[in-house]
Amino acid sequence: MQPINALKAAFQNYATFSGRATRGDYWWYLLAYLLVTICLSVVDSVLFGGASSSHSAGGVVAIVYSIGIFGTLWDLANLIPSIAVAARRLHDTGRSGWWQLLVLIPVLGWIALIYFLVQKGTAGENRFGADPLA
Repeated sequence: MQPINALKAAFQNYATFSGRATRGDYWWYLLAYLLVTICLSVVDSVLFGGASSSHSAGGVVAIVYSIGIFGTLWDLANLIPSIAVAARRLHDTGRSGWWQLLVLIPVLGWIALIYFLVQKGTAGENRFGADPLA
């Protein structure tokens, strides 16, 4: 699956929290979301003179950007699809979508959730539906 197709699929299943999503579905969606976010950040900065800047710390350049109106609208439009596709991804690994609440636990929760999201899905049917790769 390609990033654009993953983005389309996420919006076609806008608020579908049931079923399963493959690793490709989730990670291509996330890549497309991040690329559009970066582009909109640049557009917001150019059009509205945002506080975008870059800082160098020990040779590493960190780009800090401000979210403008387009970035905010994009984030709001993607709030439900991103939660839904992550829930379907967790379903593919045999876990409930409620495991997303691990992000509320700083660092360790994030690491655990990323670990769950990169795992291979369960082979065959599980309690959340048929194998999307079958």
